[in-house]
Amino acid sequence: MSSNIFLSRLDKLKQILANKGLDGIYLTNLTSVRYISGFTGSAGSCLITVDDCYFISDGRYDVQSKKQVNNMIRYIDFGDHISIIEKNKLIKDGQKLAFEGDHTSFSQYKKISDSFPNTQWNPTSMLMENLQAVKDDSELDAIRTAVEITDVIYQEILPMLKPGVTEKDVANQLVLRYRQESDGEAYNPIVAGGENGALPHAVPSDRPFKDGDFIVIDAAAKYAGYHADMTRTPLIGNPTDRHHEIYEIVKGSQQAGCDAAKSGVSCKEMDTITRDFITERGYGQYYNHGTGHGLGLEIHTEPRMSQLSTQILDENNVVTIEPGIYIPGWGGVRIEDDVIIKKDGCEILNKTNKDLVALN
Repeated sequence: MSSNIFLSRLDKLKQILANKGLDGIYLTNLTSVRYISGFTGSAGSCLITVDDCYFISDGRYDVQSKKQVNNMIRYIDFGDHISIIEKNKLIKDGQKLAFEGDHTSFSQYKKISDSFPNTQWNPTSMLMENLQAVKDDSELDAIRTAVEITDVIYQEILPMLKPGVTEKDVANQLVLRYRQESDGEAYNPIVAGGENGALPHAVPSDRPFKDGDFIVIDAAAKYAGYHADMTRTPLIGNPTDRHHEIYEIVKGSQQAGCDAAKSGVSCKEMDTITRDFITERGYGQYYNHGTGHGLGLEIHTEPRMSQLSTQILDENNVVTIEPGIYIPGWGGVRIEDDVIIKKDGCEILNKTNKDLVALN
């Protein structure tokens, strides 16, 4: 990824901090660190000030950080990161610095406040998450690639869906193929047949598929650190009237969400649109989660589409639209696409068929 991208992100972050009257921020959440610096390791922090930007880690990541972190002064040393900052006098007395309140434990806060008593520490909430919610072109390209890989591998596993094959068989094959073709699985795959499909986050089991099973397959690839997220629900055997009814309701709800998605629409309204479609057809009590969520360096990020949300969709948000119906003891149906929010609509990234697929 070009170093200019990270310079642009740093400029945006500094402007946000300046607007809040802050002199800088100390970032410890690894997702924030990766977004702002490019570092992909498991131990790193960043101190961003009006004067300079610093990356702090230990000797395990000397070589890696030298390759990945190009726009910051690196400090690689022994000891905890606050001690390294203190030792090198990177924080001036009297500064007003932010820290990630959502990701900082009490003991971590006590450490920074005790080490720098002449610094005014200000907790922030969702500052980095909201910054990351609007994607740049490099991020959109990475997500598109992750979705393309996801589409291809989904088609590959369809022939496996036969009576006697287990949920774990399919989940394991998905993980293998994602690891061969991408960074790996974006999350632990959900493969849930029959009554297990009534659990929105079912864990794959040794249950064999049977004729008449809907199979909820929620699985995706990750590319360059960015997550895809797709769900389809094929059927083994011939569909009954009930299969058709429930599937078409979920498909209609999901399409209504895709049709409504555009910049300026509230996330609560998005949830209402998909939820009302299902409720008006008698299955509202079986739709028991939000309509979707943001995608990026994490699988669930901002914005969130639910009845509790106060957020508004913005251009170049990337979100999922994934309504479902889950009937205990019978099964479930979920259809999920990843979409890029545009000024006058959305770009649906997934190309996998959303019609009812009956496998015989």
